[in-house]
Amino acid sequence: MLLAVLIIILLLAFFRASVTSWVFAMVLVVAVVATQARISDTSLLIGYFTLFLSYGLFSIPSLRHKFFTSQVLKIFRKVLPEVSATEQAAINAGTVWWDSDLFSGHPDWNKLLAFPKCKLSKTEQAFLDNEVEQLCAMLDDWEITHKHADLSAETWKFIKDHGFFGMIIPKRYGGLEFSAQAHSAIVAKISSRSGTAAVSVMVPNSLGPAELLLHYGTREQKKKYLPRLAKGLEVPCFALTGPFAGSDAGAIPDHGQVCYGSFKGQQKVLGIRLTWEKRYITLAPVATLLGLAFKLHDPDHLLSAETERGITLALIPTDTPGVQIGRRHFPMNSAFMNGPTQGKDVFIPMDYVIGGTARVGQGWRMLMECLAAGRSISLPASSAGGMKLAARTTGAYARIRKQFKTAIGKFEGVEEALARIGAHTYMVDAARQFTAMALDLGEKPSVISAIVKYHATERGRIVINDAMDVHGGKGICLGPSNYLARHYQQMPIGITVEGANILTRTMIIFGQGAIRCHPYVLKEISAVHDQNHERALHQFDEALLGHISFSLCNAARSFVYALSSGRGIRVPQGAATVRYYQLLSRFSASFALCADVAMAVLGGSLKRRERISARLGDVLSQMYLCSATLKRFEDDGRSAADLPLLHWAMQDALYRIQQAFDGVIQNFPNTLVRWLLSALIFPLGLRLPMPSDQLAHEIADLLMQPGATRDRLTAGIYLPEDEQEAVGALEASLLSTLQCEPLQAELERAHKSGRLKALEEVPRIIEARALGLLTEAQALLLRRDYSLRRKVIMVDDFPAEELKSVHERTET
Repeated sequence: MLLAVLIIILLLAFFRASVTSWVFAMVLVVAVVATQARISDTSLLIGYFTLFLSYGLFSIPSLRHKFFTSQVLKIFRKVLPEVSATEQAAINAGTVWWDSDLFSGHPDWNKLLAFPKCKLSKTEQAFLDNEVEQLCAMLDDWEITHKHADLSAETWKFIKDHGFFGMIIPKRYGGLEFSAQAHSAIVAKISSRSGTAAVSVMVPNSLGPAELLLHYGTREQKKKYLPRLAKGLEVPCFALTGPFAGSDAGAIPDHGQVCYGSFKGQQKVLGIRLTWEKRYITLAPVATLLGLAFKLHDPDHLLSAETERGITLALIPTDTPGVQIGRRHFPMNSAFMNGPTQGKDVFIPMDYVIGGTARVGQGWRMLMECLAAGRSISLPASSAGGMKLAARTTGAYARIRKQFKTAIGKFEGVEEALARIGAHTYMVDAARQFTAMALDLGEKPSVISAIVKYHATERGRIVINDAMDVHGGKGICLGPSNYLARHYQQMPIGITVEGANILTRTMIIFGQGAIRCHPYVLKEISAVHDQNHERALHQFDEALLGHISFSLCNAARSFVYALSSGRGIRVPQGAATVRYYQLLSRFSASFALCADVAMAVLGGSLKRRERISARLGDVLSQMYLCSATLKRFEDDGRSAADLPLLHWAMQDALYRIQQAFDGVIQNFPNTLVRWLLSALIFPLGLRLPMPSDQLAHEIADLLMQPGATRDRLTAGIYLPEDEQEAVGALEASLLSTLQCEPLQAELERAHKSGRLKALEEVPRIIEARALGLLTEAQALLLRRDYSLRRKVIMVDDFPAEELKSVHERTET
């Protein structure tokens, strides 16, 4: 009997039954229970009376508002933590997109697959194939980073003349007006060649003056600056971070005061007297146009009755008296222009404020709304470019380099590293393209931008570490032949900028997502802060009822789906992917449940329980990465050859989701809640395994030989054809190795039988040719193969005087 009652309750919750359905079902349950248990007529009447009283309370709005909703609203107003103005701006910034579906507990996978396929226009593809290819060919990363600490004058000119600074600027202002997809592809390709060049190109097209002007600038500001920015006549930078305000940029001490002053010969100009100290500002040492964030004060009420006007943004020509630029930071052996800027009592006119006086005090919201582009495009693209290079080169090197007469890529330990390299690259590039597509659809996905920035850079770190391990000594010796070391050195830069990764994971992804993406929480918070009591009560009532139904439904679905491991859930069909869609649907319901329980039980203290917030953020992040990966597999035509990459990436992510849930449950501070969540999410225990060794073996094979899958995985990077280039030699050597191995095996057999006496490879080839064991063409192939392998394996060395002179130059 008890089991039947539980099943009925489970079904009611699962299908989000109405109040009437609940009461009707409970009437039947009470009747059956009364008959079986022989309850007295009086007790039965009391039970029915209670049920119908509850029905009246919850179905009649006026009664519900008075006796239930208003009381809950009072509790919410007491326990809801205060939200600062900067936090509120961050919460309101941007849009929600596929992340809200993942938060719903019931994602619509057909909606995911209906999104357009990621692609470039003919003009964008032509630019990538020509101008970007030419730029990459001009770049010598060793010369840039080791000898000159800068791009060459020729390269700077090429970047400016060909519109690389104006990719996001509309054509009517002289820009290229490229899509986010093209912007991302361009940065990824340049990153595969030079991190310095990639940063120099991406910063003017991400969070900076151009984007801020496009969205908020006055007509005069746009007309004056956008054409000059598009043509490279202005070099922009944006100064936000300072010594005492890093991730907490809302605490910036830089300040300006509204006053009158003299400017360019005019004696009484309404403006701002500014004092600032900023650091880590990319392009600042060479900038001609400085974007600046500061707090504005108006003590004399020259603009309005308000004294504290809030964070404001200005655009200042760097030749303005008092502006200090030119000094450089030296971030991790990278040569991109980055440095501090200061100014003390610098006077600027009011028309330097971005958007004019109408935008005074709106700076933080403006920054938050624009930050999605930098996080969504630049950093994921630069990580993906480096990861693709690492995947292609490490696979080739692992096939060419031999130990114990066996290619090192065939050792299981190396296979394990190659599997991570291949699968993480596959997933991150899928997320890069999927997120850029969202921007092209008009979204400003603030939560997703944090997800993709964090995981692209963190997985990029895993990939480059594995690549360095496989290369061994080849990876650690700097020089023109080393195509990995600068990526290894510079990886922490991407992890640090645009929001430090530790804080992104622990505070932003779930902290912002729980409010923005949840179908009811933002409405409830809005009602709590609404001063109109009647409107607030109606809004809160609607959201609260929906929230209760939503939570009960997800609890039921989480439990049922866990029992069936997601089987039976209707999802897009496909033998290779159907289980992944089902498992993600299962975990989406569990995530929605877990998020609601955490917010309800922990309340405002959830902000301080960063590890729980981080693990919930991990679940949301992995579900998003899985969604992008499944979308990529579909868009690529469900290629069977790509299945090892898909399977490893998905199984790894699902295992991480499982472990993140377990971390939340095991560390939840309430024992009863721990038991409840464990019963509803893992009633049968943790059952998902990590990817198998067989998958790792298959991925290693894919990376170590030319083929369509390897080409798809690493598409869009710069591959020099010149065999004198390190990567060009590597590509040629891989083909040569595969071609010559049968001939080398024959020579080895001849040596073992005593027909060949030479111990070294080249003399042995000559001897074999003389004995007629090789044709002239075969001997030439083997000689070339030896030369290529030697070039690939050897590392650079230098005269002692050269390195000494470099050290002395660095010291001075």
